[in-house]
Amino acid sequence: MQLIMFYNRCSAEFCGAFSDEKTTQDFLNIKPKTMSNISKETLVLKRMIFAAILFSSLSIFFLSCKTNSANATSDNKIDTVLTGTVTAELTEAPNVPKPLTYTSPKRVMVHLETIEKVMPISDSSEYTFWTFGGHVPGNFIRVRQGDLVDFTLTNSPDSKNSHSIDLHAVIGPGGGADATATAPGQSTHFQFRALHSGLYVYHCATGPVPLHIANGMYGLILVEPQGGLPKVDREYYLMQGDFYTTGKYDAKGLQAFDEDKALAENPDYVLFNGRVRSTTGPNALTAKVGETVRLYVGNGGPNLVSSFHPIGQIFTKVYMEGGHEINTDVQTTLIPAGGASIVEMKMQVPETINLVDHSIFRAFNKGAIAQIKVTGDENPSLYQKIKK
Repeated sequence: MQLIMFYNRCSAEFCGAFSDEKTTQDFLNIKPKTMSNISKETLVLKRMIFAAILFSSLSIFFLSCKTNSANATSDNKIDTVLTGTVTAELTEAPNVPKPLTYTSPKRVMVHLETIEKVMPISDSSEYTFWTFGGHVPGNFIRVRQGDLVDFTLTNSPDSKNSHSIDLHAVIGPGGGADATATAPGQSTHFQFRALHSGLYVYHCATGPVPLHIANGMYGLILVEPQGGLPKVDREYYLMQGDFYTTGKYDAKGLQAFDEDKALAENPDYVLFNGRVRSTTGPNALTAKVGETVRLYVGNGGPNLVSSFHPIGQIFTKVYMEGGHEINTDVQTTLIPAGGASIVEMKMQVPETINLVDHSIFRAFNKGAIAQIKVTGDENPSLYQKIKK
């Protein structure tokens, strides 16, 4: 009510400023000799227009202030009182842990192991990956805003290098890297409070950091808001990365890391989930007509920005950069190196959706393609091929 009274007062004062002929002439830059040609009705209309502009400007200003105040209040109301202990479900891509069912903060036990491991990068090539959990990307971690995360990092005794972890969801020195410098065969331990909801990247932060990331040491951690995320039918986990090998794409045999190509940002491979065709053909993601699919998509880098695009679909929702802001009806969304996004699609016709980095040579020549195979009834009113 006070805001409305303020608007009325401002509007009245503004309009009153034009109550005399000289003030109106000065403001509108009208010469006295032409003033007689302008009707009183025209002046009244102009006063109303200026008042409307003032009213709209004030509305935007005060609503913005109110929104910022509400956001600050929301941050201050995070529940942090622990009501028990749970062990986090950790999953290997493309699988995602089940949505959390508890509604009050917990102490969440998380244990990750760093493993150096030779695995296929393509049909003909192998690569020595450095990993969290023995696969690329690392395990998906799902916690709740307000949780106290009790984190243990173990470095396999077979490792040749020390490793650590920087979780972008952590507020603290190095995102946890300061507490987790872990030699082979050793473990480190720290705790952090998950204060900010969103989808966050984690990666190794042991020097040389670019080398550890380039070898596959990254993953995602989801901090659900305290009220949870809206329910969907299916959730999947994808993470893009660029790889630099001494041999060309799909060269035979075990390939070593090529530092010169990495410095030039000229990768031989741009991949989803660490391998050519990791989620295509028989490995494709699946869905049914009528379902809503949510993808948690990260970009480990180390260098390239992803232009993430679904061929034959539109993102009905994009949680921009994995945060709270939602954009709708999006064709392509940018995911920076070290960043993430949550995207949703409504499955409406049977098809194979090709998920690509639309820097398109990366998709067709370097491996940046995943698929969702959608089954169900045709919908001719939405799409049909016309036969000749």
